[in-house]
Amino acid sequence: MLYQPDRFLVIAGPCSLEGPEVAFPVAEVLAEIQQDYPEIQVIFKGSFDKANRTSSYSNRGPGQEEGLRLLQKIKENTALPVLTDIHLPSQADPVGEVCDILQIPAFLCRQTDLLVAAGATGRAVNIKKGQFLAPADMKFAVDKTSSKQPVETWLTERGTTFGYGNLVVDSRSIVIMKEMLSPIIIDASHGVQLPGAGGGKSSGQREYIPTIAKVGITAGADGLFLETHPSPKDAISDADSQWPLQQFRELVCKCLKLWNFLKEAE
Repeated sequence: MLYQPDRFLVIAGPCSLEGPEVAFPVAEVLAEIQQDYPEIQVIFKGSFDKANRTSSYSNRGPGQEEGLRLLQKIKENTALPVLTDIHLPSQADPVGEVCDILQIPAFLCRQTDLLVAAGATGRAVNIKKGQFLAPADMKFAVDKTSSKQPVETWLTERGTTFGYGNLVVDSRSIVIMKEMLSPIIIDASHGVQLPGAGGGKSSGQREYIPTIAKVGITAGADGLFLETHPSPKDAISDADSQWPLQQFRELVCKCLKLWNFLKEAE
């Protein structure tokens, strides 16, 4: 089992891998945190293809071949487990050869063939809860990943559609999904996203990331999903909802302190 319940789980990295000039500095910071805080379980994440961009004119990232090369290099250089998302069943096997965790994007969390293919690799699968789904309905997504063989499955809360161009994070979702399995992860980056509100792209409210992170952990989340970038304003995707890399360690340490306090209070 990859997930270790006695450690605070942190899945972090840039939204898009972009290239070595972004991915490698982020991976270096994450590796330093892993070395300094053994009670944290750090997973590097990064997408090779942002296939669900608002506009067809938006940059989608380095693509599968280059993206997997970058992830393999990060894995070798840092010894961190790596995660990326897949959008097609045909991507599952090649991604599973490199990545320790395959992620299912929220918009695709009901796609049976995709979930079955991800589970069939034998790798851990992190499913983002759809913005349109009740948390209890994620049980059926979990069942799909294990339809071929038992597989380690994680669930991530990333907000629920609240009218147009807005999301709300319902902390009850964490409690409900935790009745199914662990770990349950709070996505503090996409939880502050304003979908499609940026005029052909998504916007966001970065200033609320610490709040969403701490509320999620207080509700019982086992880990934190947080996108970070050396220069968020220059990111090719989700520029408004990525946390500055220079401030990343400080926020993670605050979340770790809260997680430890709650563990001791149990």
